[in-house]
Amino acid sequence: MKYLFSLLAILGLMSCATSQNAQYSMIEYQAGPCFGFCPIYKFTVSPDRKAVLEAEHFNFTEGGTKDDFNKPREGTFQTTLSKADYDQLVAMVDAADIKTLKDSYIDERIMDASKNNLRIKYANGTMKDIAMSAGEKPQKLTDLQKFITELKEKQSWKKVN
Repeated sequence: MKYLFSLLAILGLMSCATSQNAQYSMIEYQAGPCFGFCPIYKFTVSPDRKAVLEAEHFNFTEGGTKDDFNKPREGTFQTTLSKADYDQLVAMVDAADIKTLKDSYIDERIMDASKNNLRIKYANGTMKDIAMSAGEKPQKLTDLQKFITELKEKQSWKKVN
């Protein structure tokens, strides 16, 4: 009985720690087209560190031509982020203080840049969307955007569709 109680206590503490770490139910970044050959994709990460890449065009090749837009989308890919990468991503989302940021950092004067969206779904069911383009935005948001792009590029993706 003593061992059973100890086991239940440890499991209870572990579940509390896990739920505290899972403050985000989803982190999603979407990069839209530009007037060139910018990668077009949606990158989604869940608390279990599973990542999904919905790749449209220019994610696995450099350069391109207008004809590439007529090709089928590149596909849907999956991977599991390392614990270190996931923890760094969460730390950067925390540091950016997403809830306090504006909903839009779109600079209408810059016409040829891609429009990007960051969507954070919190474990409590709330959500924050931030639309961005080139131009001024908080440095921590720029750093997060750069980290997500680099994180996407360094993964070993497995095509699922």
